[in-house]
This record gives sequence, structure tokens and C-alpha cells, in this order.
Amino acid sequence: MKSKESVSKIVVPIAGLGTRMLPATKAIPKEMLPIVNKPVIQIIVEEIVQAGFKEVIFITHSSKSAVENHFDESFELESALEKRVKRGLLKEIKSISNLKISIQSIRQGQAKGLGHAVLCSKKIIKDEPFGIVLPDMVLNKNTKDNNLAKLKHDFDRTGTSQILLGKVNKKEISNYGVAKIKKNNIEKIVEKPSSNKAPSNLFVVGRYIFKNNLFRYLSNLKPSKSGELELTDAIQKYIEDGNSIFYSNLEGKFYDCGNKLGYLKAIVDFALEDKSIMKEFRSFIKKSI
Repeated sequence: MKSKESVSKIVVPIAGLGTRMLPATKAIPKEMLPIVNKPVIQIIVEEIVQAGFKEVIFITHSSKSAVENHFDESFELESALEKRVKRGLLKEIKSISNLKISIQSIRQGQAKGLGHAVLCSKKIIKDEPFGIVLPDMVLNKNTKDNNLAKLKHDFDRTGTSQILLGKVNKKEISNYGVAKIKKNNIEKIVEKPSSNKAPSNLFVVGRYIFKNNLFRYLSNLKPSKSGELELTDAIQKYIEDGNSIFYSNLEGKFYDCGNKLGYLKAIVDFALEDKSIMKEFRSFIKKSI
């Protein structure tokens, strides 16, 4: 049965300072760090476009202008590529600004946490349902199915909030929000539990779709022990009040590009899938091991 609601807007919080990737992120937004020859944020926005969303809302910071500029037209660069007959590169550069999606930005005036960042989008979301993508979490581009597209399809069909879950080992569990499930529902969600207190090995992969009533819980959040307004706390209260959240299982690999190891894993795997360099790169890897 198809829901009356269809989700078209998605929030991408990019106001974080990227401290786990310093000193690389001292002057460059972490979202602009390249995976082979594409910045992380372009990979994220392409995933969003492929999933069928129509509008991206960046929750941003004064230091993140490079992210917004990346999706603008670059007349000087395009003109230079045209003169040099670099048609392949010109086509690729034009495709960035020609992505079939509207992009808006809202400043998060103060660093009050992820829950507050999402709440900042309310003036654009208004009374509509909405998605959230956390750009630190990059998904393998060669996955058979677009995980975000499945979440959108399931929400549009059922009208029930959705979260993408993946499996992680116990050593890493304390780095993520962790879910306890019952049948098709998420029964409980905990932010970065210790391995002995984690309700499962299922972590939140940074892909969500919510009914608009989540904003009520975000508006009533109290600061956590770290002094921030946590998205996970709002979701848990949402569940406790009887709101259903369905889940989907992650297909393919994920990379936490907010830390050095995850970022390097992404570069290696994406390079091994890039037809222009894959043979030489594979040979280099074999010789280096």
C-alpha cells in the first residue's frame, strides 16, 4: 500500500570541524577530502540524486564555503578546458553543477550537536517528511542496490520512518549509534555504548528518513553529558512514545571517512574499481605488500 507522503528533501550536516582528520582539515573542509579524484561530498550528493531526492539542505559553518562552491558553475575553469579541448574533463566538471537536485545551505550558528544541526533545517523542511545523510559514512558505489533509494522506496510505500543498519564488530561498536531490533522495528537505539553494554552489533549507518513529527522531539532535547543535543536521544524518545521505525540492512561496504583508517580503506577500494587506474594500482598494491 502506497503512503500519501513522499519524501523529497534530505538534510546533510556538514558543520563539524573534522578534528579526527587534522591537520588535513585545518584549512580544507573534511567533506572536500578526495577519494581518488572526487571529494567525499560529491560522492554523497550523487548517492542522494540516484536515490530520487529533489532537494539537499546542507547544515553548514563559516569554514565550509568550499563545499557550496564545488556545486556552482565554474566559468573560468570550463572556458580553460574548452580552449584546451579537454572535452572529457569539461563534461565531468559540468556534470557537477548540472546535478538534478536543488541545493540550499543553512548556517548552524553554534556547535550544539547533531540533533541541533538537524533541527536547523526545520524552516526549509516545514511540515514535510525528510531524510538525513551523515557524510562521514561513504557507501561503496558499486553496490547492486542503492541503500538510500531502498529507504526512500520503503518510506514512500509505508509512511513509516526508516533507518539503515549495518553490522560491526565489538571492537568498533563504541564508535557508533547502536540499535536493538524486534521483527521489522527498531526497539531501542543507544549512542556509542561500550562493547559490554551494546544491545546488539547493529549500528546506524548514517542514513535515515523520518516523518515530520521527529522535529517535536528535536525541539525538546536536553543536552547530553557532552553538552550537545544528540540526534540519537531524540530518536530514542520518539520510539518510547510509540512511533515506529523500520530498518533496512546495509548492502555492500561502508567506510567511515571521518577517521584515517576508514578514509584510506575507501581510497584503496574506490581506486581498485576505477577503470582508468585499476590495473596499475592493483599491481602497485601487490608489490607493496
